[in-house]
Amino acid sequence: MEAEVDKLELMFQKADSDLDCILYRLEYEIKNNHPESAGEKNPVTLLKELSAIKSRYRTLHARLKPVADEQKKTKSRICVTLNKTMTMIQELQKLTNLELSPLTEAEKTSEKQLKSYMPDL
Repeated sequence: MEAEVDKLELMFQKADSDLDCILYRLEYEIKNNHPESAGEKNPVTLLKELSAIKSRYRTLHARLKPVADEQKKTKSRICVTLNKTMTMIQELQKLTNLELSPLTEAEKTSEKQLKSYMPDL
């Protein structure tokens, strides 16, 4: 298993190295074959900006992934708690022989909205 992980790591390193090589080739080609035109933004600068944006995206993704994971866990816990609560209410209704009046339109709308946000209910 560890050998496979090492192999994958080497593949990612090679891919990253290949991308760097392509970037340098593009920069070289652009510098030599397409001199800067007046009023136009330098394509080399655009490539560097793209690299910076890519780096910021990776950083943001790494920082926000734990937040997204925690949101999913929290949503799941809320659904479980809500389902348990609904089951207890139904059991209490059966034990006490009570029935609730039908839902109003506003309550039906709220129920639909809740189910659209939390299909696990």
